[in-house]
Amino acid sequence: MKNPLVKAHTAATLHTAALLARLEEAKEEIKERGDRGDGPVPTVIIVVAMIVGALLIAGGLAALYAKANDKLGSVNLGG
Repeated sequence: MKNPLVKAHTAATLHTAALLARLEEAKEEIKERGDRGDGPVPTVIIVVAMIVGALLIAGGLAALYAKANDKLGSVNLGG
């Protein structure tokens, strides 16, 4: 009967070899296809986040302007 440690070492070695072979295949595939740039999903998420952020800032500024305008409307400048 084989030693369990020897059996585990053999299995780990085989898995490592298979992983390294797959990694080399992936590297070759990347070299052949080249860089495809950013994916469309992250780009859409970033653009939507930018639009929402801009709307929040504009809404906040509009609310502050309206609040300040109300306070200034009741001030008598002596005219």
